[in-house]
Amino acid sequence: MPTENLFAPLPPEGEPPRMVTIEFNGAPLALLADAPLAAGLLVAGVRRFRASPVGGGARAPYCMSGVCFECLLEIDGVPSQQACQVQAREGMKVRAICGKPT
Repeated sequence: MPTENLFAPLPPEGEPPRMVTIEFNGAPLALLADAPLAAGLLVAGVRRFRASPVGGGARAPYCMSGVCFECLLEIDGVPSQQACQVQAREGMKVRAICGKPT
């Protein structure tokens, strides 16, 4: 579990926030740098992070604190990572976990 602070100070008033570009399901997305990945994806309009393993229904972050595991994504080739516990970094490759097991 990460131990670094997931909250970053806001830039001084009048300065634009620092952004990073990640790849989500093969498409580029601009997110706030150093913000939790789950929060950045929600702000960018992503509404489906994974599919329920039981019925295949859409799942997205719920608690944003690492308890519910609804924000699981594949991050840089590693499956089942909690997006609320990872900071957005330049060049990340992120994929939704789609489909229920067969």
